[in-house]
This record gives sequence, structure tokens and C-alpha cells, in this order.
Amino acid sequence: MIKITSLEKVYRTEEVETIALNKLSIEVKEGEFVSVMGPSGCGKSTLLNILGLLDDPDAGSFIFNGIEVAGFNERKRADLRKHNIGFVFQSFNLIDELTVFENVELPLIYTGMKAPERKKRVEEVLEKVQIMHRRNHYPQQLSGGQQQRVAVARAVVNKPKLILADEPTGNLDSHNGNEVMELLTELNEQGTTIIMVTHSEHDAKYSHRIIRMLDGQTVTENILI
Repeated sequence: MIKITSLEKVYRTEEVETIALNKLSIEVKEGEFVSVMGPSGCGKSTLLNILGLLDDPDAGSFIFNGIEVAGFNERKRADLRKHNIGFVFQSFNLIDELTVFENVELPLIYTGMKAPERKKRVEEVLEKVQIMHRRNHYPQQLSGGQQQRVAVARAVVNKPKLILADEPTGNLDSHNGNEVMELLTELNEQGTTIIMVTHSEHDAKYSHRIIRMLDGQTVTENILI
């Protein structure tokens, strides 16, 4: 599904040049659950932004589903992103003014799906993540674990091929964190490819493979299953 070859990304200011990715090469097969680990500043977030088509590399190749996307402009990246990729963030990133139902529905509105189909799809996914009973509540009325369930529902409502998770349990206690990891595992078992950035060795053990990064490069890979 994903093949990255010699990827480079450099951030420049007037005074400093920071190499975020240094000829990075990785491959992720369809249906894999991969964890990316490493110290702060090693390039994990930059990699996730490029994988999510939120940013463009300076050099190298990025093949997504057989298509070279490294040179795509923002419009092409946005179109590919909204139909293929779901995001789960550490800070949930829910919209406070919208209900649980409306937050999950939002990606479907962007794709132009008609209201009856949207309603059916949202209800299905809310049932799947066991948060249907909170459909009319607002994010502030939910616990952290419930908010992350809503965030996962929003990420998968479009039935994306790929979920990118950035420290998905970072703001949760261990009980809620384990529930979210079990939910991601279940989605992966149903066929969704997942790439997760994490500092947690515990969370990484849910994945099939751990990629460890340092200074913008891959240093080791551990296959868990």
C-alpha cells in the first residue's frame, strides 16, 4: 500500500536548517498494523504528515496504492486524503459546537454524501465503537475515553484504506487507553491498515511491526507477529 524511498524533508528558517527526514525508506503492506517509535524530534510527526498527505517531501518517492504522490499539489492531495485516509489525534480534535453525531458526520458531508446515507453510515459506526447512546451529547460532556471513541468513529466513517494515529492514548488513563487500542486492533482485523506514532512500548505491542526512528532515519524494525 505504501512505499517510501529516500524521502527527504528539511525545514529552514533564516538562522537554522533542520533535517526532519534523511533519505528515509519504509514499506507498509495493506492490512498491516505498524507502530513508529523514537525520541522527540526524530521525524515521526513529519513522516505522519507526509503519509497523511498534509505535507509534501522535498525529495524522494512516495507511492500510495500504486500512485506516485510525492509531487501532488494540495488539491490532489486533499482529494486523495478525504477518500482514503482517517486520522486519530492525541488531542481528539473534536469540534465543541457539534454533537457526537455531527462530529462523525462531518467527513461524509465533505465527500458530498446524501443525508439518508450519511445517517445510516454514522449510526453504524457509532454502534461499532459503542458510543451510540451519546450521539446527541457534546464533546465537553464526554470522558476522555469516550471522546477518543468518537474521534476513531470519525476517522473510520468514510471507510478509509488507511488510519494514521498520532499518540492515540496520550491523553488517556490506562483503562481507556487499552480500550482504544483494542478498538484499533479490531478495525485492523477487519482489514484497515493502521500506522501509529507512539512513545508507549505497551501500545506498540498491539501492532504487527515496530519501526524505530532516529535523526530522520529508520534504525531498526521489529516484527512482533
